[in-house]
Amino acid sequence: MAIEIATLQLELLSATTFGRGDGVAGLVDREVEHDEDGFPFLRGRTLKGLLNEAAEDLVFALEQQRDMRNWRASKERLFGTPGSGLGGNGVLKVGDAQLPENLRTLLRAAVKEKSTKLTADGIFESLTAIRRQTAMNEYGAPEHASLRSMRIVLRGTLLVAELAFDKKPTEGEWILLAGSASGLRAAGTGRNRGRGRVRVTLKNEEWMRDHLARL
Repeated sequence: MAIEIATLQLELLSATTFGRGDGVAGLVDREVEHDEDGFPFLRGRTLKGLLNEAAEDLVFALEQQRDMRNWRASKERLFGTPGSGLGGNGVLKVGDAQLPENLRTLLRAAVKEKSTKLTADGIFESLTAIRRQTAMNEYGAPEHASLRSMRIVLRGTLLVAELAFDKKPTEGEWILLAGSASGLRAAGTGRNRGRGRVRVTLKNEEWMRDHLARL
């Protein structure tokens, strides 16, 4: 049972592909993750890995500044220690990043209402598009058989993930998690090549109330 709950909001600032590792024959070489209702999403395990990577960069920078607080211990308590087995998974559990719950509820209801003619396929197509690209040779001509197609989730899409904690996080862990969320600037396929830019916001009303009360 979770001791505390927070939310992580991801706004897509550019077209993004949350790849699922396969394609659809004759349509796209790389498909995006989506559920049976046609809602694209980012798996929680993948999102946690991205946050962990951002936290590692932040801890490394703080260590170079000779910050005396033990930020690495906070990171390991949050995200766990690699290779430590089930006992070292960390107190933070990250859910799938999905469309806001109220929007999903409205869309499901609209699909059931036959008069709207809205379908899961229609929802999926309205939130995504297919991009095609090809490799060019040294003469500026397309390389033979290099055309590839990839589905993308459209810019401006908003996704929300639930963060659950097995144990109450300390103030230092909240600070590290907030810094990691702010440092997460890209997600999805091609994020290391400038694609998939995101704006991430961490929200936790209880922590904010406690923090402001001490000011």
